[in-house]
Parts: sequence; C-alpha cells; structure tokens
Amino acid sequence: MLTACIKTEQMKLKHSHLWLVFLAIPLLPTVLGAGNYVNNIGILKSEWYSLWTQHSLFYANFFYGPLIAIYCSYIWRVEHLNYNWNSLMTMPTAERDIFLAKLFLALRCTVILQLWVGVLFAISGKLVGLQGLPPLEILLWLLRGSLGGMVTAALQLVLSMVIRSFALPIAIALLGSVAGFLMTSSGYGMIWPYSLMMMGMNANKNTDALSSPVGFAAALCVFLVLFISMGIWYLKHKDVHA
Repeated sequence: MLTACIKTEQMKLKHSHLWLVFLAIPLLPTVLGAGNYVNNIGILKSEWYSLWTQHSLFYANFFYGPLIAIYCSYIWRVEHLNYNWNSLMTMPTAERDIFLAKLFLALRCTVILQLWVGVLFAISGKLVGLQGLPPLEILLWLLRGSLGGMVTAALQLVLSMVIRSFALPIAIALLGSVAGFLMTSSGYGMIWPYSLMMMGMNANKNTDALSSPVGFAAALCVFLVLFISMGIWYLKHKDVHA
C-alpha cells in the first residue's frame, strides 16, 4: 500500500514546476559564496575547503531549510485546497502510509537538491580558478547533510499538514535555520532539529567538526521517530472538514 501511495503522490506533482525553483534558488548562495571567497582570497588559503566555508555559510544557514519547506508546503497544499482533505481522510489507506509516502518524496527531493548543490559548488570552484576537483570529503558532507535534511523534512511535513497557509511553514523554516546557526555556534546543535542539516554539512567550516557521529545519528533517529509519530497521530485524529 505504501508503494501505491508513493505513486499517487508522484501523480499529484506531475505537472508542477517545483523543479524550476530547486534549479534556480541554489544559484544564489553559489554566487554569494563564490563572491565572498574571491573578495577574501587573501585570508582564505585552503582552496576548495575555504570555498566550502563560504558556500555552505549562505546555503545551509539561509536556503536549505526553506527549500525543503517549500516542497513540503506544496505537497500538502493539494490536500488543503477545496475538499481534498475529505477525500484523503476517506481513502482506504493507512494514515501511516499517507505520511510516509509524502516523507519519501520529500527525502528524495532533499537528496537530489544536495547533489545539485554539489554540482554548483564544483562549477563555482572552477570559475574562481581552483585546481583539480573538490575533495571527496565534501561529497560526504553533502550526503550527511541530506540526513539532517530528513529531520527538517519530517518536521516541515507536520507543520504544513497542520498549518493551511503555504508561506507560514516556510517562514518558520527560515527562522528555525537562523536559530539553528546560533544553537550550533553555542554548542547546542544536537537538541535543535534545524541544526542537524548544518552540522551534517559541516557548514562554514573547512575541517570536519562533527565531534560525535554517534550523537548525531542518535539525534537523527530521535527527531525522525518523534516527527513521524506526530504526523501519523495527527492524521489518525483529524476528522474531515464539514
């Protein structure tokens, strides 16, 4: 049944133009990061790693979370329009499968987004004159950031499900990301869900600063179980609209 739900969700997105948003918006932190690197090249001596500090500074802290939120708001927007929520609630489908299908699509989008950001990072590095290719370690950081993005996606799905507004959950994601930057800087990133994507990406750092991989994995699991449980519980207890 989960597979059928995933196919249904894919059909709902078939004619959307979200892919244009995810192609275009990451260009902005790429340009900002490259520009910042070029303007400070006298003090940024670690080449690809230094470029990464500037690129991830803008992308992870201000764009990654809201981009995930845009996707999550969109895939719930269909249900909030007209009486589609009633149709959803009367489907002979387990609430668990409905939420997990949407989460699967959000996670797939997150991974593709991260790979696209990696491509843009490599291109920007060549354009500013860096030699060779980006270190493989940065690819690991991007994929690890996808794991942190899973938590953000699960949380944003819950918010977009509960809040009918399209824009408000996106604004929450932006504020949560800014707060995540402050929490991470203060050493409390593990207890703030929006911090995990930044920590996974090693944002604004040129060496791996994730001091506790086990703690990171544990935080991922705890938040994922929490937000998935919240989403399924809400679907089970939310009645149709009159």
